Amino acid sequence: MTAYHINDILITPMELALRVDELAREIAAGGPSENLAVIGILRGSFIFLADLVRWFDHNGLRPRIDFMIMESYGKGTAPVREPVVTRDCSIDLTGADVVVVDDILDTGRTLQKAVAHLQAKGARSVRTCVLLDKPSRRVVPCQADYVGFAIDDHFVVGYGLDYAGYHRELPHIAKVTFTE
Repeated sequence: MTAYHINDILITPMELALRVDELAREIAAGGPSENLAVIGILRGSFIFLADLVRWFDHNGLRPRIDFMIMESYGKGTAPVREPVVTRDCSIDLTGADVVVVDDILDTGRTLQKAVAHLQAKGARSVRTCVLLDKPSRRVVPCQADYVGFAIDDHFVVGYGLDYAGYHRELPHIAKVTFTE
């Protein structure tokens, strides 16, 4: 594995907590739904999604929650292939108002493919919520409906995001600096 350090904290635990609360309120302001489904894209979204849906109760939202796995990165820091669904969500989405939750919007390929996949499963509507947005890396036209933080083109870890499977447990978002 390449040598690196993760000493540069970009987003603190307090900043994360405050923004996640705001995002839950923004999603609730998007309108009520009797058939709300929240679909997290694993693995990176699991901490963000858990914190986000905890705030849903305070905002009158009662979603069904499920997950899907989409893979494109492998063990590196750049996508190695087009994203593919390797584990689909298991709940019926026919007529559902879906909020798909992901950790980071980078090239746009994963989120674009996830939205199309969930629409094809019969969702009435699909909104997107991402913790981090890197607009400078976009290669396909894709914008999230709800964004936690826009960041520069850094490789980051923490709060569910990883490097080669490590550092998901960090309570903050930190920049990875690779050394020779």
